[in-house]
Amino acid sequence: MACGVGTSGITERFKHMSQIIPVASASVLSRRGFLSTSSTALGGAMIGSLAIERLAFGAASDEIKIALIGCGGRGSGAANQALNVPGVKLVAMADAFQDRLTGALNSLKSSQGPKVDVPADRQFVGLDGYKKAIALADVVVLATPPGFRPLHFEEAVRQGKHVFMEKPVAVDGPGVRRVLAAAEEAKKKNLKVGVGLQRHHQPGYLETMKRLHDGALGDIYLVRAYWNDGGVWVNPRKDGQTELEYQMRNWYYFNWLCGDHITEQHIHNLDVANWVKNAYPVKAHGMGGRQVRIQKEYGEIYDHHALEYTYSDGTTLLSQCRHIRGADSNVSEQCVGSKGSCNISGHSITPSGGGTAWRYRGEKQVDPYQQEHDDLFAAIRKNTEYNEAFNGAKSSLTSIMGRMSTYTGKTITWEQALNSNVMLAPNDFENLRWDSECKSKADANGFYPVAVPGDAKWFKMVV
Repeated sequence: MACGVGTSGITERFKHMSQIIPVASASVLSRRGFLSTSSTALGGAMIGSLAIERLAFGAASDEIKIALIGCGGRGSGAANQALNVPGVKLVAMADAFQDRLTGALNSLKSSQGPKVDVPADRQFVGLDGYKKAIALADVVVLATPPGFRPLHFEEAVRQGKHVFMEKPVAVDGPGVRRVLAAAEEAKKKNLKVGVGLQRHHQPGYLETMKRLHDGALGDIYLVRAYWNDGGVWVNPRKDGQTELEYQMRNWYYFNWLCGDHITEQHIHNLDVANWVKNAYPVKAHGMGGRQVRIQKEYGEIYDHHALEYTYSDGTTLLSQCRHIRGADSNVSEQCVGSKGSCNISGHSITPSGGGTAWRYRGEKQVDPYQQEHDDLFAAIRKNTEYNEAFNGAKSSLTSIMGRMSTYTGKTITWEQALNSNVMLAPNDFENLRWDSECKSKADANGFYPVAVPGDAKWFKMVV
């Protein structure tokens, strides 16, 4: 289907972040209580069927076989980065579309040569090929549209495979619960899980976070996070396409597949804010809408979101994301504390009392997209603890909570977002066929319904 820390000191700095557990609340399903009582949630009910079917890969000298599920641009890039790791071979591929799979295969053969060994009988085209591809590998790269991520992650864990999965890992509350439950099962099976939030593998961010957590700014009371840019591609509708194929070819503009750009892109910046706080927000309120991108090809998502998140200690996170061409671009994170301010994405700290400013000077330069694969495969070979799925799921939920707030115009709490039973995918999600009915339906003029803040109907549809 088209898509979209390891060892040494980096491991030790990040390992703590991958296991963050938020502050408890009075909710029956609290942020802290969830992981210990996940069997009561949707995902927990399903996880009982995830029996151990094979032992995890462990021999340091053996070749590691990978399967790519989702052969779009990000999937091809992730597979290429995995293949840059010594001793890794691509043996299976799956995608909903033949052209995507063929294009990715040819590109990977060109760049990686004999490390790509995917004959016709290990190429799986269609909506159900992922299970067969997963079965052939030691490590699975999941890079389909995010709406499929919980289903595919769950299957990979059931089959006992290590996983690298792209962010976000879910687009709604039920999906987050499934991922968290599968993450618990992965932990029990000693499976290693990486998530494509690559800033956690970038030395400048790692050093900046270490200083913040060591108290360089004192008490941090304000964080700002931005992903404002011009947006992405559109694939025009073609004659003969079913509605499902059209939506999957344009997955970015449908919430059951993408979660809106606040979830698909802005998750990176929201995740950094959570990293600063070593926590997750307890509530969010904000506004958003479609001001410029109002044409039918933009499906049902907004072109801007602006939110104020609140953490349990009262810290405020101001969040903006926008897809409007010609407007100012800004992809960054900053924070302010009792001792000064920090340009997190710029890796610099400025004391308020006139002390010596600090800036990361690039003592170590790495490609974080490559580093996240290097770290995952190092953990697999050395059999060290490595599970980024928990943080990936909770930062995904942070973005989902924001979307729920902008779509309804209401304050949304962490518990409301996590416990929501609103599943965005079609009712027959796990048995989709090309003629399956989509929940999002265009009107006679080709326009899809768009959320209206303050409308009680939309509140029920979203929350």
